[in-house]
Amino acid sequence: MIFLLLAIIVIQLIIMLWLVVKDEPSPTKAEKISLNNAAQVATFYNETTNKFLEVYGEIIQAFRTNDVSVYLNYTIQNAELKDGQKILDAGCGVGGPACYFASRLNVEIEGITISTVQVEKSKEIIAAKDLKGKVNIQQGDYHRIDKIYGKENFDRILFLESFGHSDNKPLLIEKCFSALKPGGILYIKDLFVREHPNAEDGKKIDRIVDEINKAYCYHVADLHEVLATLRRLNFILLFIKTPEVKTGEFEHLSISNDFQNLFDIAKIISWEDYVFPIDFYEIKVMKPPFDLNEQKYLYFLNRPEVNEK
Repeated sequence: MIFLLLAIIVIQLIIMLWLVVKDEPSPTKAEKISLNNAAQVATFYNETTNKFLEVYGEIIQAFRTNDVSVYLNYTIQNAELKDGQKILDAGCGVGGPACYFASRLNVEIEGITISTVQVEKSKEIIAAKDLKGKVNIQQGDYHRIDKIYGKENFDRILFLESFGHSDNKPLLIEKCFSALKPGGILYIKDLFVREHPNAEDGKKIDRIVDEINKAYCYHVADLHEVLATLRRLNFILLFIKTPEVKTGEFEHLSISNDFQNLFDIAKIISWEDYVFPIDFYEIKVMKPPFDLNEQKYLYFLNRPEVNEK
């Protein structure tokens, strides 16, 4: 009798598990390819996060100010982060920027990182902070954010030097469009490959970018591909620009050179014949605040704060 009851319980558990798995959407072909890349990124950060923390601290970003709070405040302003918003920090690292934003704003921030090590580190960091808002960080592949968090869920999606880890940026941008609420903003700050001024410099740029990609498990973005995808999805382009940082406050990537020395990878041995290979850009776009299927004749509805000026 006892064995019969145990058998029934086991069968019920198997059925429940099957129902859960059945309801979880299977990855698409493109998502499966990105999952392979995500596994490589996860391994990279699981092995190197402690070294990143040693050089960068909690804010793992190369383009930054000497007083990192200056740039984080700049991000709050340019990404239009405000009280009451639900924000996704995609590729959030150990949660340093998310905690900073939540310490100054009454917001709900979800963070996603592919690294289990970073998730564990983030728990320690969040617990040590006195936050106005809420921060929750989980492990996952940001190419599946619409499935992880649901559609039309976020007011803001941020990529703070994490966008380049994607090996399929059109897919990633499509997922962001799905996960954003109408009128929500996608904000990207990252590296983009410089245009080739001539054939000789172009070869040098490609070689250095290739070294960066291999060293940091990266895929430095192509601006044309990104803009083409944003336009195809009918995102409203609010701006694209080089971040506006005062020269005296900018770190000039010296901290990145410290990191390269620590890792002994992608080091700049000599400036002779060196061609700077990338551009840092901020891109801010809005998901249209109207239904494109029903109002295809509309291009842009004026934003209330603009009308008030």
